[in-house]
Amino acid sequence: MGSFKCDQAEGLRRLLAGPKPRIFTFLSATSAAEKSAMLVNLSASLASSGSDVVLLDACASTNGITHRMGAEIQATLLDVARQERALNQVVQAMPQGFGLASLTRGSLHAVTRDANQQRRLSNAFNVLASQSDVLMVDAELDEDGNLPIPAMANGDIVVQVSPDAASIKNAYALIKRLNAQLGRRPFSVLVTGADEQEAALVYQNMAQAASRYLAVELHSIGSVPQDEQTTRAARLGRAVIDAFPMAGASVAFRRLAERFTLSAHGAKFGA
Repeated sequence: MGSFKCDQAEGLRRLLAGPKPRIFTFLSATSAAEKSAMLVNLSASLASSGSDVVLLDACASTNGITHRMGAEIQATLLDVARQERALNQVVQAMPQGFGLASLTRGSLHAVTRDANQQRRLSNAFNVLASQSDVLMVDAELDEDGNLPIPAMANGDIVVQVSPDAASIKNAYALIKRLNAQLGRRPFSVLVTGADEQEAALVYQNMAQAASRYLAVELHSIGSVPQDEQTTRAARLGRAVIDAFPMAGASVAFRRLAERFTLSAHGAKFGA
């Protein structure tokens, strides 16, 4: 367990060592429900710790966070790039404490074939990132294994995985595709639906395989246990830390947010 905690500290230290804005691009190898629960509750936890957080839906499918939350999109970053809307119309304040935005309402295929529009969309993305403390990106890879916007790789890429074999296999496949497109660079791993011991085993097995077969370094940023209170809070339209502050998941999310905050101020993990 000592190695896992050391890797976890190093992973979180790396996440927040760079200059602001902090961009975290999340790719999930879990169910849409588990992914959305993680994104909402982690964003809410960071917001409750004092960070200005924007959660950006960059998914072309219906698995994106805006669809999962039932949010009505008034304007997107693509609208801004096309000079049809202003940037201040894109972010919606959510009751959980963070802002919610959307990259587009549908496919980005046409945009990626237009260099000028892609440049404008990247500029809009960078401005959105600069106006928040933390930009959380709910992303999917396209059929070629690319991120929707290359700038999403400028921050930290976090792969979410659960302990079941199918999720671990899918997570490794995601890392393999990312490595093929982005070249050798480290990636972060967040294990959900697992206690600390399970998470340690999942991370260590993935890290060993990635190092051996891909020469890729992985860092753990922690874990969140399975907790029915998370689902109950979602039904209430609230974050679990607010609805059920003593739940196991609440403790885990607060601990993760606290580590982010302490690291941002130069404190050592485990202190």
